[in-house]
Amino acid sequence: MLREKSSLAPRLNVRWLGRVPYREALAVQTAMFSQSTKQHLLMLEHPHVFTYGSSADLAKNLKCDPNQVGAELVKVNRGGDITYHGPGQLVVYPILTLTGKHGVNGPADIQAYVRSVEQLVIDTLVHLGLQNVGRFADYPGVWVDAQSKEPKKICAIGVRVSHGRTMHGFALNVSTDLSYMRKHIVPCGIAEYPVTSLRELGIDVTMQQVVDVVSVLAAKQFTNGEIERHDVAWDATQQNNAAIQLTARKPEWLRPHVSHGPEVLATKKTLRDLNLVTVCEEAGCPNLSECWADGTATMMVLGERCTRACGFCLIDTRKPLAPDVNEPIRVAQAVAKMKLEHAVLTMVARDDLADGGMSHVAQCIREIRVISPNTRVETLISDAKGADALEILFSERPDVLNHNIETVARLQRQVRPSAGYARSLSVLARANAAGLVTKSGFMLGLGETKAEVEATLTDLAAVGVQIVTIGQYLRPSAGHLPVVRWADPSEFNYYASFGENLGIKHVEASPLTRSSYHAKRAAEQTQNLPVNVQLVSVRS
Repeated sequence: MLREKSSLAPRLNVRWLGRVPYREALAVQTAMFSQSTKQHLLMLEHPHVFTYGSSADLAKNLKCDPNQVGAELVKVNRGGDITYHGPGQLVVYPILTLTGKHGVNGPADIQAYVRSVEQLVIDTLVHLGLQNVGRFADYPGVWVDAQSKEPKKICAIGVRVSHGRTMHGFALNVSTDLSYMRKHIVPCGIAEYPVTSLRELGIDVTMQQVVDVVSVLAAKQFTNGEIERHDVAWDATQQNNAAIQLTARKPEWLRPHVSHGPEVLATKKTLRDLNLVTVCEEAGCPNLSECWADGTATMMVLGERCTRACGFCLIDTRKPLAPDVNEPIRVAQAVAKMKLEHAVLTMVARDDLADGGMSHVAQCIREIRVISPNTRVETLISDAKGADALEILFSERPDVLNHNIETVARLQRQVRPSAGYARSLSVLARANAAGLVTKSGFMLGLGETKAEVEATLTDLAAVGVQIVTIGQYLRPSAGHLPVVRWADPSEFNYYASFGENLGIKHVEASPLTRSSYHAKRAAEQTQNLPVNVQLVSVRS
């Protein structure tokens, strides 16, 4: 059975994630399936992809070469034969905790759960004006005209339930290109009955309208009706409805003390002698003076030119140069010379490289461990477009794997148009699945709401992130995104408590916090290592 509905039932965390590659969505839902105890409903579209379960008969039911029709082919851990996902199809993944057949501790009633998912789809279609919709005896999914001589399938259902926790879900054809199912596969192995869509049946609705209905009905079906919903922007007008330039002067708490004393100059000389770049300088970090006075710095590898143009970032976006093959050894020499116990390596995005630069960062880790084997290494990486090349870095097992989500779901396309909310969650989920300590960070002051920040922390906790940094966005130039507001220091304290109450082990939050601020201390606390604040740490 489903969890009993009551005033104490948990709310449903609903997320519209936009168009997300299947493997990335699978990584996110797998993490939420295993790491979270909250109730989640992920809704999205996929690029063209065929998926199949362990019992699928591909020889019989796959009628094309997926590559030739622009689709992926992915095996998944679920029941059922081959099916299709693509643009115009709403894919919904309920990730829920079920009660047992005979109480909380008993085995889950999987049949009852499947019927509840079917009922959610049926109720949605009826609400949208579709008649004669229901179940078709001995066939899974939801059907139109099931009692006639020509039933048509409009929704495929495939779920997994383990230890009372659900994943996978349903795929509803809204405005789907049905040729992918009619010409290229036998959908779900059912050759005798056709598929259809809302558009083909004359129901003229947008994807957003369908998502709105599913959200409300799912909350009533699976929880107490309370929704915490947050969407990736549907269009440009929804990205930042508060994107106005702040006129208030920068408050005193955002004015760091700058003093270029002898320690700062010594650190600068070490880095210059080894021809190294620091993100401290390139990104205009407000903590540069403080950190360099301690003889610390965060080294930025793969050059000083980035292939992306994020709206908040000062780093050069001219065409990058080829990677310097000698850079890894120079980085290791700097770590040894500065006697770092916790070294942080960050990178520019290198979408021009086949592996996104992951091999280069991995080589830096190897060189550091040769010269300074007791140094812990933290890497702050790009998403590498979600490529399998991330596994190159994961296999080197950095002591902390950091990838910043940067802002809330709604603002992603405006703040970092070449990245994505779901993709960042998938990178962190994959790193967590590889057994790494994961870390992420984001900024306040870009137009986000309190509820959106809480939702971002909820999502980071749900995919197993252990360390989070939160700081105030500072506009690096007039050509960058404006600061919408100055967040009060008390807000940072609140979000730190909120995140740690979710199970995140360490939240570093203050106006001047940046990605590597107090990095060594956070790593020590997260890994239950002895904390020695007198030892050198690295931060940016």
